[in-house]
Amino acid sequence: MPFPFAPDQYDRQLADKTDRLKVLLDAWDHPELNIFSSTSAHYRMRAEFRFWHEGERSYYAMFRPEDRRTPVEVVDFPVATELCNDLMTKVRNAVHEDPELRNRLFQVEFLTTQSGDALITLIYHRQLDSNWEERARYWQEQWGYPVIGRARKLRLVLDRDYVTETLSILGRDFHFHQYENSFTQPNAGVCEQMIQWAVEHSQGRESADLLELYCGNGNFSIPLAQNFRRVLGTEISRTSVKSAQENIALNQVDNVSIARMASEDLSKAWLHNEPNRRFREFRIDDYDFDTILVDPPRAGLDEDTVELLKKFRRIIYISCNPESMVKNIEALRGQYRMTATALFDQFPYTHHMEAGVILERN
Repeated sequence: MPFPFAPDQYDRQLADKTDRLKVLLDAWDHPELNIFSSTSAHYRMRAEFRFWHEGERSYYAMFRPEDRRTPVEVVDFPVATELCNDLMTKVRNAVHEDPELRNRLFQVEFLTTQSGDALITLIYHRQLDSNWEERARYWQEQWGYPVIGRARKLRLVLDRDYVTETLSILGRDFHFHQYENSFTQPNAGVCEQMIQWAVEHSQGRESADLLELYCGNGNFSIPLAQNFRRVLGTEISRTSVKSAQENIALNQVDNVSIARMASEDLSKAWLHNEPNRRFREFRIDDYDFDTILVDPPRAGLDEDTVELLKKFRRIIYISCNPESMVKNIEALRGQYRMTATALFDQFPYTHHMEAGVILERN
């Protein structure tokens, strides 16, 4: 494997991450760090591989960071779900059997769920025609899961382009459409723990409202809605907004609204009264916001959004890069106290870690 998969070392690696996060949070007086571990194998819901051809033989390939030219064959992928590994074998065997499937196949992507759904995407360096579609439909039936074909300027959906995931939060099941080629949490088991942590630490706010930036497909917004009068989520990705709207209906939640707008634009419009049609459509004055939840990309929040945080009594900050999170919240130290901290091990066997903090205004 081109990464150090070592289940016998998992506890030590998690302890190292815990120590690193404690150092990052050292400037704050905070309660004990809650540690949410992952299973040591079969935790990753999605995977993508180059498909390498050598003569009559083809195989899944990955590349080491220090050598991007030499393929490393991947026979199985123990960090991915058992369903993903099963489909890897079936797809590889089919590619060897079917020349139409194999011809200039460049990459294969798998999206699976812990509830047993899956999606297979085959990416080609050639155009796909009716012959390919006929064979792909045959293999779709054999594999039992929907197939998507991709080529330059072409995306051919044979059945559907999403999976349906079920996450269990405090004894209640929530259902989510997760679309191909859009962001979803890679580790569903740890994702459940993240959401449950946020739900537990936002209880007692039934008369107030929640604003969530970077809301994605409603992963947090929908389960947290039970704790608030109303929820407004913002997201820039058109696909994620569509998915969030579907998930609101899927879960029969009636107090969540999703607006397509970048957090940077919302912050500028709110703080500096900059003209913005979409911002006016939100009718911010109709809300009584008490809590804000942010789950930004690795770069963290822009300066205006950090300033916007100060308008809220409670801040829930989820981060896939605790270093940028700590830099962002430094501007709040002295005005806010840290009432909860957590490490979510979304990414075992890597240096990456997900963290969460709750800040309450003094």
